[in-house]
Amino acid sequence: MNHDPSVYDEAASKLVELGNRLAEADETADLNEIADGLLAGAVHFWLYSRQPCDDPRCEDCAPLRTAEWRLTELQHAVDEMARTSDYFHSPDDMTAGSA
Repeated sequence: MNHDPSVYDEAASKLVELGNRLAEADETADLNEIADGLLAGAVHFWLYSRQPCDDPRCEDCAPLRTAEWRLTELQHAVDEMARTSDYFHSPDDMTAGSA
């Protein structure tokens, strides 16, 4: 996944800030609903940004040429981002060790 770290970090930071603002604006809001809404918008934008060009032989667009292939790319990206998140593991996970 090639990206400009400054643009990537800014976009991620702004999305987290938006989630925090939405949660602070309505203390009764369900954090899961906010998170799901943010994720839905992020997925929508990701899919929009990955539309293949009109050249069927374009090598850059090859992995994005079908909806299923785009979904596979999205799933790989989400898996990588989740696994590298500071919040991937929780001390309350069922599989958390206790020494």
